[in-house]
Amino acid sequence: MRSLQEYVERNTPSREQIDLFLDEQAHTWSRFDPEVGYVLGNYMPKDGIDNSSTISTSGNALFRTQHHYADKPCRINTFGNSFTQGQQVSDGETWQEYLAAHLGEPIRNFGVGGFGVYQAYRRLLRTAKDNAMTGYNLLFIWGDDHNRSILRSRFIVTAGTGNPEELPVFHGNFWANVEMNLSRGEMEENESLCPTPESLYRMTDSDFVYQAVGGDLMAQIYLFLNNDINTIDLDKMCDLAEILGVAVDRNGTDASLRESLAGLRDEYGFAATRYVLRKTKALVESNGRRLMIVLMCPRALSQLVETGARYDQPIVDFLSLEGYNSFDVNVAHVEDLRSFNLSLELYKKRYLTGHYNPAGNHFLAFSIKNKVVDWLEPKPATYGGPEGVAAYV
Repeated sequence: MRSLQEYVERNTPSREQIDLFLDEQAHTWSRFDPEVGYVLGNYMPKDGIDNSSTISTSGNALFRTQHHYADKPCRINTFGNSFTQGQQVSDGETWQEYLAAHLGEPIRNFGVGGFGVYQAYRRLLRTAKDNAMTGYNLLFIWGDDHNRSILRSRFIVTAGTGNPEELPVFHGNFWANVEMNLSRGEMEENESLCPTPESLYRMTDSDFVYQAVGGDLMAQIYLFLNNDINTIDLDKMCDLAEILGVAVDRNGTDASLRESLAGLRDEYGFAATRYVLRKTKALVESNGRRLMIVLMCPRALSQLVETGARYDQPIVDFLSLEGYNSFDVNVAHVEDLRSFNLSLELYKKRYLTGHYNPAGNHFLAFSIKNKVVDWLEPKPATYGGPEGVAAYV
């Protein structure tokens, strides 16, 4: 029997990992944040094209280092996960930088690898509190982001999949999250369980971590489907499924149970995303600003190419029915694929090395370009806006 407690005992971080993560003088991929767990640090991981290292920096700012027109007023902020951040490319190779160069104005990149929709929303919320919210706010959603919003700590579900000795890439510590209150049948927001550097050391205590994540149903589903544990709280899973209007096949075969739990995982994530998007829209509009949602997910892309259907159709429908301004990169890729005599797998290699390579970020920038230009008022200088040539040359 592989229980959650046994899994946690095998996968608690070491004090050395926490020491390095909190060392302000160390060059690490991420650095501690009391609200969303971590933000981008300064590091050169060997994760780029052709076995290269990539330069990933944020200086002392809470957004990625800008290169194009950083001295000019910024009116676009972008939020989201690693595809927003531009993981696996250097600072000047992100889609924001390609687009900024074309528009002639800066675009701030608040993306952080591993974030869910809720953690990205909390970063956007902070810009409002700090009077740093721009007129135009773009929220990027990748497939798994729906579920990450719910996890109390993403480290718990990824600790068993990587090399625990890779100290510089420690992240996924406890953060603010949203999850279903089973008693009330509604979503509720929670603050981080380790909101200070000192409290973060509690993650080295397996008893604390087990107590902290024992009721995290999303973490249980992840670990069960990944065969990291083989016990799960089916009573609470059924309670959650009833609230969400789906079913858990607890009396069927192992395969049917897993299939129903995978469906529950998706529905739970979609419920969280709808909750977060409504809060995001209300926040942006109450400040007199604008919001755009961008969707991109390799899983949905594969399904669209192979069957014409997609697992995240409920979110696509939600965005349409509730009037969100949105852009679907998956659809742009489907249309682009028709220009090539390639299989989907070979097509993906043009643009992806796990995340977008520089060519992939260039594709995204120029796929969304017209949508962004139409969005902006006044138009960018390169599209007839008020700034004359004297401002640039």
